[in-house]
Amino acid sequence: MDRLYINLGRKSYWINITDNLIDGIVKNIGHGDRWIIITDENVDKLYGRSVMDALKGKTVQKYVIKPGEASKTISTVTEIISYMLENKMTRKSKLIALGGGVVGDIAGFCASIYMRGMEWVQIPTTLLAQIDSSVGGKTGVNMPQAKNIVGTYSQPKSVIIELNVLNTLDRKELISGIGEVIKYGVIYDHPFLNYIVENYDKIMKLDHDTMRYVIKKCCEIKAYIISKDEREEGLRKILNFGHTIGHALEAITNYKKYTHGEAVLIGMFYEAKMALNMNLIDKSYFIDITTAINKTNINLDISEYSKEKLIEIMAHDKKNLKDKISFILPCDKGKVKELLLSKEEIEWDEV
Repeated sequence: MDRLYINLGRKSYWINITDNLIDGIVKNIGHGDRWIIITDENVDKLYGRSVMDALKGKTVQKYVIKPGEASKTISTVTEIISYMLENKMTRKSKLIALGGGVVGDIAGFCASIYMRGMEWVQIPTTLLAQIDSSVGGKTGVNMPQAKNIVGTYSQPKSVIIELNVLNTLDRKELISGIGEVIKYGVIYDHPFLNYIVENYDKIMKLDHDTMRYVIKKCCEIKAYIISKDEREEGLRKILNFGHTIGHALEAITNYKKYTHGEAVLIGMFYEAKMALNMNLIDKSYFIDITTAINKTNINLDISEYSKEKLIEIMAHDKKNLKDKISFILPCDKGKVKELLLSKEEIEWDEV
């Protein structure tokens, strides 16, 4: 088992990377007077019973939501909280988020507000969740106007990552995770970006040693960033590369066309184009970035969407300041910086 420490003082915790889900749960789950598992229908069919068995002898409840971003709403949170009250969960109870990013965001949000806060554990089952959304304590739900506009910072007590669960992912979900993997190479580690391109076929085949390295590397980068800036007041902002345009694409399509990682891939492409047009990067580095993105064969054509409407959605982003829209743009190999742009200053070329 590989372990990484998220150093946040009294809120510190371990990321545990294991080949055995049950063993990982037994060793790293901690204590609680009652337990509730939050998962979705797809994950429940695959792992719901195994996790319940791992908690044998404990008082355990399970709440299953419909999969997808459409479930990430205040009404879903209200239903879960009501269920927790009906089943006598207390502050000393513990919540388990078993699933991808949507489950983790909703479950963590519920844990953070139930009786003003209870302990919770992340068991991410998608690549995207394992290397990104399960680490760092961001929780939240969507509103029609914007993604993740309602939420909290609530660090889990531990994260349990099992490599073998990735074998159940379809290509779309795997590509979604690779979008966030590529992001780490652009924002922080250019040699890692080269590694992704050179080992892309192994990643797609879920080669065990390759995936262990990729997941650990991404978690190491995020662990460092979170330890320096938990609440996104400075360094943590770099994690938003590709997300300004990406979140707008998710919203304009009602969260139904793109997975989060697909939207981020497209967002990274156009934000890299913006950086090129603004002379923040040269053509050679732009090609480095787009070579990695194009490995996924993602359709980058977004001409069917009104650029004005996309920018209007971006204007609701919580990261904006003084009527200017926040973009994280590449400025050198493995480096990015924040630019605050007016609506008039936002421009990108179509594919």
